[in-house]
Amino acid sequence: MANPTACLLIIGNEVLSGRTRDANLQFLATRLGELGIPLREVRVIPDVEATIVATVNEVRAKYDHVFTTGGIGPTHDDITSECVAKAFGVPWVVHEETRALMAEDYARRDPPVEMNAARMRMATLPLGAVPIRCAMTSAPGFTMGNVHVMAGVPRIMQSMFEALAPSLTGGVPVVSRAVHAIGVFEGNIAEALEAIQKRHPDLDIGSYPFYRPTPGSTGFPGGGVALVSKGVSLAEVEEATAEITAMLAAMGATPIQGEPG
Repeated sequence: MANPTACLLIIGNEVLSGRTRDANLQFLATRLGELGIPLREVRVIPDVEATIVATVNEVRAKYDHVFTTGGIGPTHDDITSECVAKAFGVPWVVHEETRALMAEDYARRDPPVEMNAARMRMATLPLGAVPIRCAMTSAPGFTMGNVHVMAGVPRIMQSMFEALAPSLTGGVPVVSRAVHAIGVFEGNIAEALEAIQKRHPDLDIGSYPFYRPTPGSTGFPGGGVALVSKGVSLAEVEEATAEITAMLAAMGATPIQGEPG
């Protein structure tokens, strides 16, 4: 049985403008791989209602899981939650349990924080949504169908994901192995690497050049290529890695296990 698949929607004008550098993709891709839910697509979309609604509806029909980050705070441009409600065709309503938990949290702070209209937005969820509660904040993310809505702030998003993870149905964990060699470049290995990929069609075999110049040097003295094999069968991943290692050695290169340091 095939592993379930996932898509990530990064929502926010600040990411598209370059104002904010997204720090969530690597974490989610890694953790989802460990759970056997490979991330198959990532999109960055603006805080525009029509775009969010249409994109959520498109990808939730295509993938087993959709994860969103961003747009669930208290300000006017935090519209992800209400857009998910529109995508599912349900009302966007105050979630009473969440409102009470947030009000209690704010009341015991020193000094107390007002549960005003802006904060009430964070207690308003699509009707039928299941809150994602975490240790970092009393304002939750939520799951609606196969869509999991989380904060954009990395430490809060990570806390939400770890709270959500035990409820996710995954598959066989994705494993990977890397080999790199200095002084070897993609143009030299393309044909041989393609042959290895054809022998292992169930794997994702990637070639990733790197360049680390040394002071006063010319050319590519610190450059090379990292070759990564990834899949759900450890035995096949290791077989492909052995073939890649042999290919590099046959070229006179020195294969080094792991990513370049």
